[in-house]
Amino acid sequence: MAPSVDDGFVASLALPAAQTADLMAELEARRPHAAGTASLACLAAQKVLGDDAVIIAPVRQSLVDVNWSQACRETPACVIQAKSAHDVATALKIVTHFQVPFAIRSAGHSPNPGWSSISQSGILIDLSLLNAVTISADKETVSLGPGGHWGQVYEALDPYGISVIGGRIPQVGVGGLMLGGGYHHFSAAYGLAADNVKNFEVVLADGTVTNANAETNSDLFWALKGGGPNFGIVTRYDVLVVALEHVPALFDAFATWQKGGAADGRGTVSLVVGLDAATLGFIYSSPQAGRPSMFSEFDAIPVLLTAVPPTNGTAASLAALLGAAVFNTKERHDYRAASSTVDAQLWKDVYYAWHKHAIAVRTSTGANQTFVIQPMTKQLVQQGINKGGNPLGLPIDDFQCWTTLIDWSNADDDETVRSVSISTSNMWRDLSTARGLGIDFLYAGDSSRDQNPLASYGSANVAKLKAVSEKYDPAQVFQILQNDGFLLRKLAGLRHHDQDAHSL
Repeated sequence: MAPSVDDGFVASLALPAAQTADLMAELEARRPHAAGTASLACLAAQKVLGDDAVIIAPVRQSLVDVNWSQACRETPACVIQAKSAHDVATALKIVTHFQVPFAIRSAGHSPNPGWSSISQSGILIDLSLLNAVTISADKETVSLGPGGHWGQVYEALDPYGISVIGGRIPQVGVGGLMLGGGYHHFSAAYGLAADNVKNFEVVLADGTVTNANAETNSDLFWALKGGGPNFGIVTRYDVLVVALEHVPALFDAFATWQKGGAADGRGTVSLVVGLDAATLGFIYSSPQAGRPSMFSEFDAIPVLLTAVPPTNGTAASLAALLGAAVFNTKERHDYRAASSTVDAQLWKDVYYAWHKHAIAVRTSTGANQTFVIQPMTKQLVQQGINKGGNPLGLPIDDFQCWTTLIDWSNADDDETVRSVSISTSNMWRDLSTARGLGIDFLYAGDSSRDQNPLASYGSANVAKLKAVSEKYDPAQVFQILQNDGFLLRKLAGLRHHDQDAHSL
């Protein structure tokens, strides 16, 4: 039977006296007959927040289909569509009292099952209506709701001639990217997206709405910049404004560029290698009359097609361009992460094995896969240090993160399709370790469901994250009741990574 409804719980909801009495009476009447604890919790949420904010079973399929990947679409007992931090606080009080599992969804772009979805046994806290974009009076910060998409953010800011450091693809959500760190085209110049957050408005497990910044709750501020959904639900990000103005041969050029040209932190190179072609994008953060000399290492690479001619644009136009290039059908999706120091021969050796395997799997399943190298520079890491630090434990050195985007249709092919990225990341780890090129870091924004990026942050940072979690969530609600994600509870029994790395 569901737990009894006590006066302390109802009093914590701060309802008018008449509504309090009505709620207690109805919950006690329904308690013996409730189909499960989740159904009673859903009823409580609906009585408190209203029918328009709490959608009880049968949940509309359109709400389920918000999740980007088919593998992540599950039907919960109910959906709480929060419209304010107060709504989120109420939702947390309810799930905690009834001890109901829950999941949190910002925009639902994670490809990992259970991260932002949950079955009938639990409640989905949906933040999609918290999507406001508000520019401060002095135009030095922008306040962002977690439920927005980065394309919407850039479009809203574009008319004002300003932008922020956020997601590279417009369909990606604000909240998930921020909590994982957030790699951007201009991270070398400004740091990761999370490094550019000036203040987090966050709801703690007990329903307290507080702020975390360099002066207030500074340990929580540090933890939220890459520590994932382990400490609370962020309902607003106050972000600093920025004023933005042949495969083997490609790998050789890319490695040479990262060791030299990348020192100019104003630009970056996007390299995406597919099964049939490779795409290079040259992106610079200030207007230029021609292509900047920092990209000269690529001049000798034969060009099959110029998809986009040189142009001076804005962050919004760049996001729109990249969004149009992304395959956005409702299929099954996955990512995977690996890292190493800069070495073209390593990239080639792994690429050849990846390509052979990926082609074979495409033939049998139709799956599309990419091979993506993302430069991480000393300047990027130093920007994070300059802006107060983060828990990622990045080495102060030039290195790179590898990732892949995988799209396929049939759930029966999950194991076959994912075997390509799994074997690739294993080979990346084994070869880089054997050659002294290993970097023990996994970028959370690109990690797959069976990876554990928090474990790569270093033992000191992990210990500090656990301490922050115990301080701000003493009942461990986000570890016990949260459905899934890159959670600290998964670190139990794992080997601590003791690589020498600067604790930002």
